[in-house]
Amino acid sequence: MILSCNFEEVRALDRGAHAYLAETADQTVSVVPGVSAPPSVSVAREAVALVAREFEGDMSFSTLGEQMQAERGVEAIVEQLHSEMTDAILDLHPASEDAVAAYFDYAHALGVLGRLRELGREMRSILEVVMGRDPGPEALHSFHFPD
Repeated sequence: MILSCNFEEVRALDRGAHAYLAETADQTVSVVPGVSAPPSVSVAREAVALVAREFEGDMSFSTLGEQMQAERGVEAIVEQLHSEMTDAILDLHPASEDAVAAYFDYAHALGVLGRLRELGREMRSILEVVMGRDPGPEALHSFHFPD
C-alpha cells in the first residue's frame, strides 16, 4: 500500500524526525538496579528512525505491522513539531516567521498522520474481509499487501 507525500510534507517529517532523534538521543531508564533498559520513548524512537528512512516521497507498506510502526513514528514526529510550534509561539510571537514556519511543519506532518491512520483502517478492514475475522497479531506481519 502506498501513501503519497508531497515535498512540503516530506521536508516537515524529515526535519521533525531529526529533531526528535536528537532530543531523545540519550534517554534511557533503569528498570532493574544496575541494568539500563529503554523506556517507552525508545519504542517511538525506533519507529521514528525506521520511518525517517522512507522520507524520499511516497511511503510503501507491505504489511499492517509496517504501517503501524510508521504510524507510531509519525505520531512522535507530530508531537515533536507541535511542541516546537508551541514554543515558537510563546517565546517569539504568533506571527513571527519562525512560529509560522513551525505551524506549517506541524500542519503538514499532522496531515500525513491523518492519511496514515486512514490507510491503517483500510488495511485492517481488508484483512478482516479476507480472513473473515479480526486479524490476530500473526497477520500483522504475515499478510502482504500489493502496492
